[in-house]
Amino acid sequence: RKSMRKFNGGSVAWEDVAEILEAGSLAPSSGNVQNWVFVVVKEQENKESFVEVLPTEQSWAADASVLIVVCSDMEEIKTLYGERGEELYAAQNCAACCENMVLKATDLKVGSCLIGSFEEETVAKVLSLEKGIVPQAVLAFGYGEVRDPSDRASLKPIVHFESFGNQTRDTKAWCRMASLKGMIKKK
Repeated sequence: RKSMRKFNGGSVAWEDVAEILEAGSLAPSSGNVQNWVFVVVKEQENKESFVEVLPTEQSWAADASVLIVVCSDMEEIKTLYGERGEELYAAQNCAACCENMVLKATDLKVGSCLIGSFEEETVAKVLSLEKGIVPQAVLAFGYGEVRDPSDRASLKPIVHFESFGNQTRDTKAWCRMASLKGMIKKK
């Protein structure tokens, strides 16, 4: 998948939005707490008002068919995991949720982009979020310019075996995995 920032105005059907939301709800979470809360913004007037509180370089998001703000119920996760849950697990869980959603969108031929740059307090105010519900990410979905996803870096420089710095691996097991052949160094 590739992030899409140029949308053509085509409307994503509510059935597809529902499938995307369901995919998010099925993500793994710490202790199965499922601390996510979704705010769906689909009306054009509301999208435009919402985008006004995002940094200027993200004004393109108003052209998306739908915005889904993925929030975390901090009280629930804090109750189970204390400070670590609030500072780490809340974001990790919502990140897994977001990835499920953008992958489902890709499966449905819907483009997407994750937006992480925003002021949480401002977004919470605009969406009338209750205390303890904290926005973690904004996902933009729609149709538009399709880009070639082939410009990703090779796995070779980012994969280490058993400990950081060890990029050499016994070739027998790894040779069977065609997508990883380029990672193997000769001893």
